[in-house]
Amino acid sequence: MENKKKPKRGFMNWLTVGIALVVIVIALIYFIKYIIYTKYYEDTNDAQVESFINPVSARAGGFIKKVLFEEHQQVKQGDTLVILDDREYVQKVKEAESMLEDTRAQQQILDAAIRSVKTATLINRDQINSAKARLWQQEQDVKRFTNLLKADAVTLADFEQVQTRYEVSKSDYNAAINSLKTGDSKVQELQAKYNSLFAARKRAAALLDLAKLNLGYTVITSPYNGFTGRKTILEGQQVQAGQPLVSVVNTNDKWVIANFKETQVNGMYAGQPVQIEADAIPGKTYSGKIEAISASTGSKFSLLPADNSTGNFVKIIQRVPVKIIFDKGDLSALKAGMNVKVTVKTAKK
Repeated sequence: MENKKKPKRGFMNWLTVGIALVVIVIALIYFIKYIIYTKYYEDTNDAQVESFINPVSARAGGFIKKVLFEEHQQVKQGDTLVILDDREYVQKVKEAESMLEDTRAQQQILDAAIRSVKTATLINRDQINSAKARLWQQEQDVKRFTNLLKADAVTLADFEQVQTRYEVSKSDYNAAINSLKTGDSKVQELQAKYNSLFAARKRAAALLDLAKLNLGYTVITSPYNGFTGRKTILEGQQVQAGQPLVSVVNTNDKWVIANFKETQVNGMYAGQPVQIEADAIPGKTYSGKIEAISASTGSKFSLLPADNSTGNFVKIIQRVPVKIIFDKGDLSALKAGMNVKVTVKTAKK
């Protein structure tokens, strides 16, 4: 009986030994592969897909008239997302237009007045020439009558009449000159008012442009292609200028921020090829390359960076952010915030 059990025990022993050897060999193979992998490759699963998430804010305040998007809806650049009640802004545009028309009308009135005063100054110049001629004539008469009076050829009364006409002509001449000076001053005054209205016209035109710009802000559009975020606004709700209305995730530009340990970044460089595996898409590998390596560790960008000069010091391995861009390919399955594993073949010697 004992002889029959011995062969069976021997077979089981050999089977156990064989299984142990296979396990050891497999473990040894995986250990060698791990040693080789850790020597030439660095990887981290502290990495996420990043994308621009732009909060679309209201540029003007008012009541929401229409909301034209739903949660997580695909939108294209320029698509209308929200329309505000624009009645107040339309009235402001009309008010600015009326101000501009008023300044134009005032300028036209002043322009006509300037032309009228300039014509009057031309008449004044002719009156000066006429008064000057009469004054010269009366001056000659005074000289002749003075000589005749000395020769007792005329009476004193006749001489006084000639002298009076001379004084009148002299006064008319001076009045014509002063009238011309008044006309010139009037032209300068009207021209100054015209220039002032020209500045007011430019201001009215600027106010009109501003009113039209604010009117355009009542239609809020998507800044680029992507998907909307959560819908937190409703029709009839009042919003203020600068208030975020919805976030749009840009699907045209995606990248990965991988936080490698400080002991891993040695040998990495910009342009180095990278393999990327997303946790949500098993079996799919994306290729990319390192675009930039942070100049400092991530903790230095924190709101309250650690100060090792105070208190007890505990050494913690720091992580260095590395920006990785994807090579060309279909990235529609990757969403912002997804966890990925990044593998880099380093240039360590």
